Amino acid sequence: MRFSPEYVACVLNTNFEDAKALFLAPLMRIHYAHLVMLAERGIIPMQQARMVRNALDSISMQQVRDTTYDGSCEDLFFYLERLIVAACDEEAAGRLHTARSRNDIDMTMYRMQQRGMILSLYESAVRLREVLIQQADGHREAVFAAHTHTQPAQPTTIAHYLHAVIEQLERDATRLRAAYASTNRNPLGACAITGTGFPIDRARTSELLGFDGATGNTYGSIATVDYLLESVSAAGVLLAGLGRVVQDLLLWCTNEFGYLRLADEFVQCSSIMPQKRNPVALEHARAIGSKALGQASAVLLTVHNTPFGDIVDTEDDLQPLVFAMFSDGERAVRLVAAAMSTATFNRDRLAARAEEGWITLTELADTLTRDHGVPFKTSHAIASRLITEASRRPGESHARLLREISASATGRPIEFDDDRLKEILSARHFVEVRKTAGGPSPSEIAKALTASQELLGRDRNWLTDARDKLQRADQRLSEAARTL
Repeated sequence: MRFSPEYVACVLNTNFEDAKALFLAPLMRIHYAHLVMLAERGIIPMQQARMVRNALDSISMQQVRDTTYDGSCEDLFFYLERLIVAACDEEAAGRLHTARSRNDIDMTMYRMQQRGMILSLYESAVRLREVLIQQADGHREAVFAAHTHTQPAQPTTIAHYLHAVIEQLERDATRLRAAYASTNRNPLGACAITGTGFPIDRARTSELLGFDGATGNTYGSIATVDYLLESVSAAGVLLAGLGRVVQDLLLWCTNEFGYLRLADEFVQCSSIMPQKRNPVALEHARAIGSKALGQASAVLLTVHNTPFGDIVDTEDDLQPLVFAMFSDGERAVRLVAAAMSTATFNRDRLAARAEEGWITLTELADTLTRDHGVPFKTSHAIASRLITEASRRPGESHARLLREISASATGRPIEFDDDRLKEILSARHFVEVRKTAGGPSPSEIAKALTASQELLGRDRNWLTDARDKLQRADQRLSEAARTL
């Protein structure tokens, strides 16, 4: 069949190139696994199975990648089929397609490609956690002014801030592992959509291809894309959360803040302004991450309101977008990790800002309530009036002002000397006393970072185990095919 030049130019050529780049290796492994299973089950004669095996062995992956699409076949599957026929004979080659369809082949290779992308993004996120744990551990006592509603709010520490990011990434890891579990199921054997009457062994092909098991309902094996949307969504949540952090980091790099300095290898100078140190690595990370989020939205929109069955909307045209989303997402995460691994914080600037703007005043109100029995609403009002009076009467002792205000508010003066009041209003004291579980006290952060370090080790082990399982499956497949 010869296809319309417009159809070739607009669809088939692009899809052929995409399939060579993304799916050639998975498709070849599917051919081998299906062949081994058919032979072991006695569905095809062993002699012909060996002929097909030899034909598959003769195919040069590089030669296929170098092939230019000429419109003489529909897609990569039919191009490989032609090579198999040429390398053995049509009768033997034709038996390879027993008990399968392009539908279940496609869904299988999509999942094989996607699970690898999930693992790559997971690895980059694990690396980012490692970098942030190292940074946090070195800044457990580095106080700075945390913001709420874009305004200075209360002192905390850089470690406390970074640990919040680390915990977010830990939850991202949980989501990605769940997405991997949903993805790593084998649709092969669902055929067109209703399975087959042949006595196939779906567990065997699952084992050979590194899946955790076969999918269930054969209709759903072809029709559903929730596994895909789950992984895209998990990646999107990670990128949305990280984007908010990158925005803070870029703000901290400004001269006006001066909290954070990227190493020279992650900044660029202006072509006209010699003094510039533009933190472009983080800008690129923000842009690439936003691009990936846009691609994730496009994936969801493309799938939305399509028929619940085999349909091209979820196949050749969509899969490169899924790949691009994961690829860009991984780039963004890797870039942030690399930039932050050598970044430095200006501790003096951070500490100075933490003492400005009365942002420790909550602790004065807390102290009045905790140590002097004043209702918190009244304590809040006293602390608020202290700001007003200190502004009206600059240079006057804050302890004296507090005595007057407390006497007016409660009927009894509350006595502090100036040194004690200064201590209560210090940023370091503010942080030290906040020993709430999850709080910024250096002792609490030390415990939290220890737990995060232990979890990081477990998550690394999961990644290693997942990749080892795929590698062992490839080895089993090679051995099984070789011994036919």
